[in-house]
Amino acid sequence: MSIEFYDRDVETKDVVTALQRDGAVVVREQVEPEIVEKVHAELREPFDTVGKFDQNSFNGYETLRLSSILAVSPTSAELVGHRRVMEVADAILLPHCINYRIGSLTAIEIYSGEDDQVLHTDDVVYPIKIPGVELQLSAMWSLDDFDEENGATRVVPGSHKRMITIPHLGKRDTVLAVMPKGSVLFYLGSTLHGGGANRSTTPRAGLINTYALGWLRQEENQYLNVPREMADRYPEHIRRLMGYCSHGLLGGFQKSDGSWSD
Repeated sequence: MSIEFYDRDVETKDVVTALQRDGAVVVREQVEPEIVEKVHAELREPFDTVGKFDQNSFNGYETLRLSSILAVSPTSAELVGHRRVMEVADAILLPHCINYRIGSLTAIEIYSGEDDQVLHTDDVVYPIKIPGVELQLSAMWSLDDFDEENGATRVVPGSHKRMITIPHLGKRDTVLAVMPKGSVLFYLGSTLHGGGANRSTTPRAGLINTYALGWLRQEENQYLNVPREMADRYPEHIRRLMGYCSHGLLGGFQKSDGSWSD
């Protein structure tokens, strides 16, 4: 099996169809290089300062990782709330919830010498499976060109539809999301994937945004990750994605005058 690689003028309905069928899909050069270059520049100092703190056998020992992205990269909001991403998230998640939230935001920079990451699903953070319901959607933005040598994300097409024993998977079962800077790889929360080995001499960086059903606990606590005074600077749709909204009866609060607000 394979996945589709579309240009940015593709209709969103075609992206959604391919995503539901294959478990992953790429839209090349969805945003201009200048946007991702600015995001990458805003992440540089945090990468160098705290990027090694999450190194382990799963995340890798030649990989830098960052959370609290909206606290350090204001420009990243253009990717987090991008129209295309919202349209795809609407199609995948809204049939099962009133609204959805950021599950996690993670910047990842893979350096030379890193091995293939263990294949995994992102929805493993939730101890449930509901037939026909995707708990999460992921959008991986390429902040550099992703190629076969520098650690392009690996996905297992069709893995969202079938039970797979991971140790039995080989290279022929995975597809590399080779894509130029400014592209986005969509994959479902139930799709097996993992970072690729970097056999080049330069690092590659990406920003992975996950979106979860609004009635699920967010993987990362955006209220604590992003100071309130900074959150207030973002437009309403970004604040709602951060979690500053209720989901029906979940998450409301009573104000001092006795009225309720979401």
